[in-house]
Amino acid sequence: MRIPAPALKLAAICLALSPLVAPGAAQAQAFPSQPIQLVVPWPPGGGSDTAMRMTADAATKRMGVPVVVLNKPGAGGTVGIKEVMSSKPDGYMLAMIATGAIFAQYNNPNANALDEMEPVVFFGDDPSAITINPKLGFKNLKELVDYAKANPGKLKNGNDQPGGSSHVAASVFEKGLGIRLTKVPYAGFAPTVQALLSGEVDMASIALPDVIEQHAAGKLRILGVSAKARHFKAPEVPTFEEQGFPVISGLWRVIAAPKGTPADRLKVLEAKFLETLSDKEFQDRARAAGFLVTPGGGAVAKKRWAEDDAAMYPVFLEAGLVKTRQKK
Repeated sequence: MRIPAPALKLAAICLALSPLVAPGAAQAQAFPSQPIQLVVPWPPGGGSDTAMRMTADAATKRMGVPVVVLNKPGAGGTVGIKEVMSSKPDGYMLAMIATGAIFAQYNNPNANALDEMEPVVFFGDDPSAITINPKLGFKNLKELVDYAKANPGKLKNGNDQPGGSSHVAASVFEKGLGIRLTKVPYAGFAPTVQALLSGEVDMASIALPDVIEQHAAGKLRILGVSAKARHFKAPEVPTFEEQGFPVISGLWRVIAAPKGTPADRLKVLEAKFLETLSDKEFQDRARAAGFLVTPGGGAVAKKRWAEDDAAMYPVFLEAGLVKTRQKK
C-alpha cells in the first residue's frame, strides 16, 4: 500500500516538531497555569497586607494568572507560614515572611525554622519606630527613656504577639535603651495602631509606614526612627542615634516558598516578582505609601536571613527568649 506524498510530508513535520512539545517542556512552559496564593500571616489593613496586595496586583499582570492575597493571622505570624510550608511544594502557594520569623524559630516549637523555607524574592526594609499617643506629652526620645527608667514597666507598649516583628523590636528597644516596658500583644499592626489611637496603650514599636498618616495628621507622634538615616516620609523625625541612642531595629519582608519547590519554578517566580518590584510605576506607588522597595533575588534574601540570624540570636539568648532550637 502506497502512502500519499502529502501524508508522508505531514508525518515528517510532526516528527520534527515532537521534541519541541515533549511532556517535560510543555509542563515547564505551563507554569504558572493556575492562580498563585500569597499568604500574609497578619490581619488585613497593616503594612504587610498593604505591601503584599500592591505586589500581588502588579505581579498578576506579569504572571499571566491571578496572584491572590490570603490573610491567615495567628501566633505572631507562625500559623499562616506553617500552612504554606506544609503545603505541596509546587510554587502555587507562597508566604510573606518578616523579620519576626527569626525570633519565632527559637521561641515557638510550632514555628518553621528558616531552613524549612525557600526564599523567592526580597521586598525591602521598613525601620521600626517608637510612636506615642500625644496625650503622653513626651517631645523626644530622651523624655520617654527618662520616664521609663524612673517607672519600670509602667509604659504599655503595643506590639505583635511573641515572634512578631514589633515584639522583637520592643525587646531590642528594652535592651538598647535600658528600659522595661509592659508589652501588650495584638494580632497585627492594624489593631496595634487602633489601640494606640484609643489610648489603650501608651506607645508602639511598629514599623514607621503603619503610623505615618496618623503622625502627619497629629493623631500620633513618632519620637524616633530606629534606622541609620531619617525616613523620607518623616524627615523631621530624628533617628535614635541622633538623639544619643545608637539602636537599630527594623522589619524586612521576603516572599518564600516551601522547601522542595522545583528549581525551574522558583526561577520563574523570582524573575516575575523581581520584574514587578523593580518597575518604576510600582516603586513610585510603594514610595507614596511609605515603603522603600529594594528588590533582591532568593540569594539576597537568604544572605540577609543568615546575617540577621547571626546578629539577633545572642540578643534573644541573653534575654532568656530562646526556648527551642538552641544553637550549639
